[in-house]
Amino acid sequence: IFGDHSDVYACRQTGAAMLCESSVQEVMDLTPVAHAAAISGHLPFINFFDGFRTSHELQKIETWDYEDLRDMIDIKALKEFKANALNPENPKEMGSAQNPDIFFQTREACNSLYDEMPGIVQKYMDMVNAKIGTDYKLFNYYGAPDADQVIVAMGSVCDCIEETIDYLMAQGRKVGVVKVRLYRPFSRQALIDAIPDTVKKVSVLDRTKEPGSIGEPLFLDVVEALRGSKFDGIKIFGGRYGLGSKDTTPEQIVAVYDNETKERFTIDIVDDVTNLSLPVGEPLVTTPEGTVNCKFWGLGADGTVGANKNSIKIIGDNTDMYAQAYFDYDSKKSGGVTMSHLRFGKKPIKSTYLIHKANFVACQNPSYVNKYNMVQELVDGGTFLLTC
Repeated sequence: IFGDHSDVYACRQTGAAMLCESSVQEVMDLTPVAHAAAISGHLPFINFFDGFRTSHELQKIETWDYEDLRDMIDIKALKEFKANALNPENPKEMGSAQNPDIFFQTREACNSLYDEMPGIVQKYMDMVNAKIGTDYKLFNYYGAPDADQVIVAMGSVCDCIEETIDYLMAQGRKVGVVKVRLYRPFSRQALIDAIPDTVKKVSVLDRTKEPGSIGEPLFLDVVEALRGSKFDGIKIFGGRYGLGSKDTTPEQIVAVYDNETKERFTIDIVDDVTNLSLPVGEPLVTTPEGTVNCKFWGLGADGTVGANKNSIKIIGDNTDMYAQAYFDYDSKKSGGVTMSHLRFGKKPIKSTYLIHKANFVACQNPSYVNKYNMVQELVDGGTFLLTC
């Protein structure tokens, strides 16, 4: 129930291609790309998205049917794949031991497969784009076309960054985000093409920590990709965020854009040991106007989470409103505190963080009144319900 990208980064050396999604809708749209590219390009895929923050979020999306998916599969490549499988009806030897005389040569012989994979992935992304009118690329840019600084990140934080960009652009700031889709094989040129020519500073966010390294994995990839390019010499900052599902909020993203001094930094925490954390301003409200925010405090196994799942499904299925639900658990689960975060409104919801200013707060356990700050998170004129 508490996740980050440490496990994903630990798989870098396996040779699997790696495709990332940052929202529930993207999981629907891009998972077929990973599946089809694996069959067509003859490489295994790790198709990943944020554990719990995305995997357990309830969100209103547009779904595909199997007829749409059928068009994307290379049937000839699929038949070749199945014919190559181990089969007792057609016995053959595979995976014999290799000695030093040929191991290195055969290891290098697969290079062309990795060189071709970014093009194959983009081909299938283009098929998705043609079907549903999206604009998926290996690296997607969002923000001002003449941005002077961008964040490079992957996973659910990208939606939070997009929401923050809309808020900052309304104030006249020129900022943007580059969302990493195909993490491996890493396409240097696709990253360069995604960054506006006007950029003077790049901040890379990694959801992991590699103690002892000079930088986290995505940061090092970006530094190497931009070396010798038209962006050679610009400032590149690297930061860590969200370890162990630590919440990442819009005001923390603003702190990343405002940072001009700390080339290595952290957000979400107060680092009073090595002083790497960025100062964070007042909480921001960046959710679209008209979005209703509800927070329910419950006791693990009391039915609060299940009831809220039903509520958000009723709203999503029976109205034209967008709806989102996310559930924040105590690690003790049954008997521990649960917090249900529900949002719904007329505009798409990109708020991939916990609710801190709610229109409605409910407490299902009277003893919580003396333990937790609940009414303090209400907006003026909001409603507090105490079940007792």
